Amino acid sequence: MSDVVLRPMTAADLPAVHRLDRALFPEDTWSEEMLAGELADQPRTRYYVVAEAPGGEIVGYAGLAAAGGQADVQTIGVRADRRKGGIGAVLLTALLEEAVRRGSESVFLEVRADNDAAHRLYERFGFERVGIRKRYYQPSDVDAIVMCRKLRDRPPMGFTRAE
Repeated sequence: MSDVVLRPMTAADLPAVHRLDRALFPEDTWSEEMLAGELADQPRTRYYVVAEAPGGEIVGYAGLAAAGGQADVQTIGVRADRRKGGIGAVLLTALLEEAVRRGSESVFLEVRADNDAAHRLYERFGFERVGIRKRYYQPSDVDAIVMCRKLRDRPPMGFTRAE
């Protein structure tokens, strides 16, 4: 993990992030236009970062929406060959830290019911299951597990980024 640096996502990153998103989530891929729309609201209500390997290759990305005391994890993705190296945890830590900075009381997310690795990551960070969205992911008809992490009186858990 030490060879990866987090930095804000920019419009120049969109083609690489879109390619990675398409590889990771072929049925749930966001279009480049959708990603651009998210970035257009940065920093007002959005916060997007990329994990960059030496040489500038993007190996992960994450995004947060935050407004009115609530934050939502929009997306987290880590290239398959870089998983289990802590990149997802560092990305999630960055999102939680940003939610705290923005005064959010809670962070919500939806995760595919069949994504056990993501469930374990979120539970490790203190997220709890609060609901199910039936057949949320299309066209595969996979349910989404809705999870929430309260932030008030609880600092972000996980890794602390070096400044």
